[in-house]
Amino acid sequence: MHPEPETKKEMHERLDSYLNVGEHIILEAFSKEHREINKVNPSAGGPSDARFMYSIEEIKDDFPNYEILELKRETIYLKEGVGHVGIGSVVRFFGRKRTTR
Repeated sequence: MHPEPETKKEMHERLDSYLNVGEHIILEAFSKEHREINKVNPSAGGPSDARFMYSIEEIKDDFPNYEILELKRETIYLKEGVGHVGIGSVVRFFGRKRTTR
């Protein structure tokens, strides 16, 4: 996912509002480091503007009321059709809602 930078935090708050305490969120998005990888491998796709990408710190800031079950940046091989092929960098987040905001 790569939402508009101006609405990213609002979208995360909306996602949070859909979950009850104890329920889970799974999010995978291009990491900010993907931008450098994409210069070498443009077939990996993804946005060219880092504001559309994610960092671990951003996830922690936007989802403070979640127990982090997994949160990592990972270099992976993408094979998702013509637009996303080759080495890429993603942030993966799996969390359990602890409290309401």
